[in-house]
Amino acid sequence: GDKAFAQFLTDEIKEEKKIQKHKSLPKVSGGWELEVHGTEAKLVRKIAGEKITVTFNINNSIPPSADEETQEEQKPDEQEPDLTSTPNFVVEVIKDDTKQTLVLDCHYPEDEVGHEGEEESDIFTIQEVSFQPTGESEWKDTNYTLNTDSLDW
Repeated sequence: GDKAFAQFLTDEIKEEKKIQKHKSLPKVSGGWELEVHGTEAKLVRKIAGEKITVTFNINNSIPPSADEETQEEQKPDEQEPDLTSTPNFVVEVIKDDTKQTLVLDCHYPEDEVGHEGEEESDIFTIQEVSFQPTGESEWKDTNYTLNTDSLDW
C-alpha cells in the first residue's frame, strides 16, 4: 500500500509539473527580499526603523469551491481556467527600538475568492492581532491575542 501511494503522489507531481505555466517565481519589486523553503515563502523588508515580514504557505490554498467547479463544469476539449492561490498569511512588524512584535494573522474569506465571472477582489481579513516577544520562534498562548470579530470597523 505504501509503495502504491508513493507512486501515485509521484505521478501526480509529474502531471502538475507538465501543466505548470510558470517555471520560476515572478520578480518581487519594492525592496522585498524573498526566501522560499518548499511550499513556505517569506517576504522581508526593512523600512524607516521597522522590519516587516510576510509569511505564507501555499499548501491547501486553492479555495475548495473553485477546485470543485473546475472539475465539474469543464468540457473535455476546454482549457483549464486559472486557479488562484489564496493562502493564509502572517504579517509581523518589528520596530527597531522595541522588544515586541505586532503580529497580524490574515486570511482570504471563502466568499471573496473563487467566483469566476465576478469582479476579482484582493480583500483579505485580519483574523487576529497580537503582540509577541521579538526573537521568539514560537508564539506564546499566554500573550494577549485579539480576535478581530469583536472590533468595530
